[in-house]
Amino acid sequence: MLASPSVAGRRRVTQAELDMILDAHERYLAGRPRGKRAALRFVDFSGLGFERRNLSGADFQGALFEGCRMAGVTLERANLLGCDLRRADLRGASLARADLRGVSLRGANLMAADLTDADIREGKIPAVDHRSGLASRKTFARLANMDEAVLSGATLDRSRLDGVSAQAADFTDCTLRGANLTGANLKDAVLAGAILHGAQIAGANLENACLEGAVLSDVDVSSARTVGARFEGALTEPSETALAKVPELIAAIAAHEAWRRSGGADGAPARLAGEDLRPLGDRMRGVQLTAADLRGACLVGLDLSGAELQGANLERADLRGGSLKGADLRGSRLASANLTKADLRGAQLAGLPLGPARVTPVMLASSRLRYVQGQGADLTDAVLDGADLRGADFTGAILSGASLASADTTATVGLDRTDKTAAKLSAS
Repeated sequence: MLASPSVAGRRRVTQAELDMILDAHERYLAGRPRGKRAALRFVDFSGLGFERRNLSGADFQGALFEGCRMAGVTLERANLLGCDLRRADLRGASLARADLRGVSLRGANLMAADLTDADIREGKIPAVDHRSGLASRKTFARLANMDEAVLSGATLDRSRLDGVSAQAADFTDCTLRGANLTGANLKDAVLAGAILHGAQIAGANLENACLEGAVLSDVDVSSARTVGARFEGALTEPSETALAKVPELIAAIAAHEAWRRSGGADGAPARLAGEDLRPLGDRMRGVQLTAADLRGACLVGLDLSGAELQGANLERADLRGGSLKGADLRGSRLASANLTKADLRGAQLAGLPLGPARVTPVMLASSRLRYVQGQGADLTDAVLDGADLRGADFTGAILSGASLASADTTATVGLDRTDKTAAKLSAS
């Protein structure tokens, strides 16, 4: 299949040709007849559409994707070594474990994209033979470039970003847990609210960067350049006081369980308001704290999957980056809580029956639910008035009777016409 030559002799394909290639690759992934793996090195795809296609494991080394429409595309484990993705629309794309060494993502939009375990280091890029448009034997080293890219709400956990240039990039509310940012240029970058737990930033340039409200636990900033950087409200390690209270907190949770089982005859209700519960770690998985007082508690990054929190008071609690997958939160109070990047998949957030005709709804008014994974959650009759739902994914969620008055639903996924009809939006 031939196409007209493009920049520097590169092969250029049309949208129709590309669609045939994408169809064949998806058949290949599904093991269907006439399937063929996409292996198109140094091809010019500039401006074409790849939206929501599955290109896992494809080989696009050295290709041009400038300005391409790639929202929702899957490029897991793909070879994108040395590719030009400048100004590409990669919102919600999956690039987990992709080879992005030496790539250019300057000005690209990767909002809510998944770059878990992606390799975005310097790469040895084959030079292009201008006559054939193919790789020559010569190579040159090139740093990956993410200058001015938008990565708000993206997941970059354990990604390799050693030496990357990400000047003035927007990492607001993204996760960079365990990422390697050694020697990276993050001058003027915005990392407000970003979760960098365990990230390596030795020798990184953070001059004039904004890290307000960022999570910097297990992060050593001593060797980074931080002149002009803003750290107001950043969350660091649990204090010595919090660590010393672990036995007391464990005892309080045990007493609460005895109180719950005995109907109030034994034990005592847990009063954990304002406590830093991060030192409890894995002990919080499946915890039973029905009707507990957790107002303003710090639960950042904790695994609360399967927890029983019916009727619990979690107002103003910090639950950023935590897992509440499958948790029972019926009738809980989460007003003004911060659940940015939390996992609420399959969580029960419907009303809690208290009698034949009495139900207490979940209160999420003015809460922060940015980039939440809410797929399959039950939010029947939940009160989300004034909540910040930007970038959240509620695909398959139940929102019947939910109140979303004045809620910010910008770029929210899963709020289709049916959901919006069922929910109460009239006061927004």
